[in-house]
Amino acid sequence: MRLFGLIGYPLSHSFSKKYFTEKFEKEGIKDCVYEIFSIPTIDEFTNILAGNPGLAGINVTIPYKEKVLPFLHESSEVVKKVGACNCIRIIDGKLYGHNTDVIGFEETLAEKLLPHHTKALVLGSGGASKAVRYVLEKKGIQFLVVSRDGHLPGFITYEEITESLLKEYTLVINTTPLGMQPHTEYCPSIPYFALTTQHYLYDLIYNPAKTIFLQNGEKQGATIQNGAQMLVIQAEESWNIWNTVI
Repeated sequence: MRLFGLIGYPLSHSFSKKYFTEKFEKEGIKDCVYEIFSIPTIDEFTNILAGNPGLAGINVTIPYKEKVLPFLHESSEVVKKVGACNCIRIIDGKLYGHNTDVIGFEETLAEKLLPHHTKALVLGSGGASKAVRYVLEKKGIQFLVVSRDGHLPGFITYEEITESLLKEYTLVINTTPLGMQPHTEYCPSIPYFALTTQHYLYDLIYNPAKTIFLQNGEKQGATIQNGAQMLVIQAEESWNIWNTVI
């Protein structure tokens, strides 16, 4: 039996477990199982590996996409450039790191991206944010990272997002967990009243399907997109990585 799984914390619900369990059933894959491993510290990852010798692949989510890097024996070029890993293939005890967030975000962002979306605000500075920034750089889209700790070059604080800034930065991407189940009442603190039909709001959160962040944008006529299709793409990319013959 080949075992796959997800590490993160907290993991009150898991898109990945549901997705892969249904995939195995639909496609008649009987020798695979997918489990979730909710670990309060990354140090417990060693115990997961030791206690599950059948592990063939791992997905990585908040807050471990960066913290998992020291455990990897080898990393893809994308992981090296991004500085975050969300997919690990395990072969003979060795961990090979990949990043499937990049391809998932790049493909779904393009669906609604218009020529005037030349500048972006990236809300959050974690592992998912790094994948987003990698894609924006690749596409030649200028960006500012919005963080509670805004002292780094290219970083600003939420208090610095003004109406005039939003007129210039018409692409706004939420990479934070604000608004995710079960805390759906929260949203990033930005001046939503300044949004227009020229804006494109992308939320990496998939549950709920329409966060308050997206609802507020929609009320202003902005184009909106959630992270559901991105997750499907990155899940399938993970599956391809786990099953590619080396």
